[in-house]
Amino acid sequence: MSSRRPAEPHYSGRATGPLPRSPAERLEPTRPAARLRHQRFRGEPGASRSLFRIVSGLFTLLLLFMAIAGGAALVLQNWMNTPGPLARSKIVVIPKGEGTHEIAARLERDGVISDRRLFIAGYLLAKFAGWNDSVRPMHLKAGDYQMPQAASVRQVIDILADGKTITYRVTIPEGLTSYQIVERLKADANLTGDIAEVPPEGALLPETFIVQRGAQRQTIIDQMQTEARKLAEKVWAQRRKDLPLKTWEEAIVLASIVEKETGRNDERERVAAVFINRLRQNMRLQSDPTILYGLGAGKTVWNRPILRKEIGKKSAHNTYQIDGLPPTPICNPGRASIEAVLNPTNTKELYFVADGAGGHVFAETLKEHNANVQKWRALEKEIKAKATAQGPTTAQPEKSKAAAPNEGPWASTTEPTAAKSKR
Repeated sequence: MSSRRPAEPHYSGRATGPLPRSPAERLEPTRPAARLRHQRFRGEPGASRSLFRIVSGLFTLLLLFMAIAGGAALVLQNWMNTPGPLARSKIVVIPKGEGTHEIAARLERDGVISDRRLFIAGYLLAKFAGWNDSVRPMHLKAGDYQMPQAASVRQVIDILADGKTITYRVTIPEGLTSYQIVERLKADANLTGDIAEVPPEGALLPETFIVQRGAQRQTIIDQMQTEARKLAEKVWAQRRKDLPLKTWEEAIVLASIVEKETGRNDERERVAAVFINRLRQNMRLQSDPTILYGLGAGKTVWNRPILRKEIGKKSAHNTYQIDGLPPTPICNPGRASIEAVLNPTNTKELYFVADGAGGHVFAETLKEHNANVQKWRALEKEIKAKATAQGPTTAQPEKSKAAAPNEGPWASTTEPTAAKSKR
């Protein structure tokens, strides 16, 4: 038996593990140990699976939320397109300063919508979906609105967001004095605010204005003055150059007389021509409406009978007593009367009298005029006789806007007052 010790295992400096257990393993020194390979990849598959499960869960929740939200939106949109509870068309007033919640509550109280909460939800959905075509943000606007019968929530939102408010027509007739126009605007309950002062006579151009409820009265007055100035700039330059009118102000004075003498568009130019011809011949205009204005100024009561004694009552505006034009207009003339004065008919006529049918009969000479006056007197007696026979409630035939020169009861049947003023 040998006393030699067993040989100790030899470790190579390049070895990373235990020595091979057999010559076969020694021949494969680079093959990694199975245990080390398992340890290197031990934790990675589990972490990946956990992250995947988290992402998958979140995605599923997102899809579920989107499905619920889409379904809710679809249900809400269907409800919004459903006819509302309003039994008949109705005007709804949304005051300024009210928010979405206050508006929704008001609409519910007025019976326009059935549920304020659903209305608010629908409005928010509308803002998100961008129903309005405008690039501006959607807002519910104050104003007066005509809500149609059975209006759906979507219709209501569209109406309020587009600001489709009710508009009102404010009509200022031709021939009113400035005082009368101011009083007319004050009496309009759809308008608001005060008027600083009564404008000068003839400074306003009568028009029809489309306004919203609550429009300022002073704004309408300012607009009428602006339109009058624009018209002056336009038509004064286009006037006939041979007119005996030196300024725009004189043209307005004469136009105001024409306005009160006739309401017929087909004879304005002829009536204007009569007064133009009288001015050229230094004849007094002798217009009955100037008597009335001289008596009542801005508070004139038009179309009332003129007494004989009033003809001789001297005032600054009574053209039976003064030469030429009055110092101011007697009303606010319309566009047609102004244009008629600046471009009158080319005639030699100096007289006209009512024809009993709302118009006038014109004459160049006093003899022709006297004959026309006689015809009017006979017609006037016949009308009065028929009215008396039929009773006091019988409607009288409509005359022109104001008495024409020499048609009143004071006019002589042989020598009208107009003839006396001829120089």
